Amino acid sequence: MSIATPFAPIAALAIYVGAAVAEIAGCFSFWAWLRLGKSPLWLAPGMASLALFAFLLTRIDSDFAGRAYAAYGGIYIASSLAWLWLVEAQRPDRWDVIGASICLFGAAIILFGPRSV
Repeated sequence: MSIATPFAPIAALAIYVGAAVAEIAGCFSFWAWLRLGKSPLWLAPGMASLALFAFLLTRIDSDFAGRAYAAYGGIYIASSLAWLWLVEAQRPDRWDVIGASICLFGAAIILFGPRSV
């Protein structure tokens, strides 16, 4: 199913980042309800966000779901640290940044590594 185009890596990255934001926002709605005492009404947009997350991952151009999910893991980790900083106002420390960098490197290998047919 893979179709190589010059924009494929950019499109994949955009989809992964969109999926990460949707997943984190959806999960955060449950966190806000259960841990921060927010209204149960937070759950409706949270569930919609989680559905968007699942839909977006199906848009990744990969022959195997497991490979798409594995590559997504690195993007999710980096996006979670961005959420920590931008939404929760807690700056990631150097160990967070080092760990996320290693994960992104691994995700890039999984996503863009040459495959035998």
